Amino acid sequence: MSPHPSLSVGSIALLRPWRLSDARAVVDAFNDPEIQRWHVRRADSEDEARQWISEWRDGWTAEAQLNWALVDRTSDSLTGRISLKCVDLHDGSAEAAYWMAPAWRGRGLCSQALTTLCQWAFREVGFQRIGLEHSVANLASCRVAEKAGFRVEGIRRSAALHADGWHDMHVHALLAGDTQDRR
Repeated sequence: MSPHPSLSVGSIALLRPWRLSDARAVVDAFNDPEIQRWHVRRADSEDEARQWISEWRDGWTAEAQLNWALVDRTSDSLTGRISLKCVDLHDGSAEAAYWMAPAWRGRGLCSQALTTLCQWAFREVGFQRIGLEHSVANLASCRVAEKAGFRVEGIRRSAALHADGWHDMHVHALLAGDTQDRR
């Protein structure tokens, strides 16, 4: 795969490769109760966050997961994470995942960044399908998916363990042709 690109998200934000210096911001984000609610994994220290960032960067090299830091274009402060995991270049598919720092929620930035990433994945990499799953109780994540054009495909029952137990997962997908339908 080509070098890890940075992608413009409108005039306000940028999807860029992760840096080890982002570790403090990752720890701060994972101290947020909403992120803790939807993620079992915790970043308890900057060392642990640096390990995650190293894994995220290694995922690009291995062509297994493609991770971006979503940052404010002016300050370079971390606003969130967007990734394509379960990458299968042969089948042209991946699964999208994301989270946003609390101060940046509710502005439409996550759905805009997800749209930008999917357009890049379809156009530049040649993906055919990008899936996405979230807890049926995570209404904000559902809004992000729908605003980015993902269509609902169904529900997987008791499919993911969260801090409060097993959750049914809403299944969405965006196909390369769906983006043409939205023009």
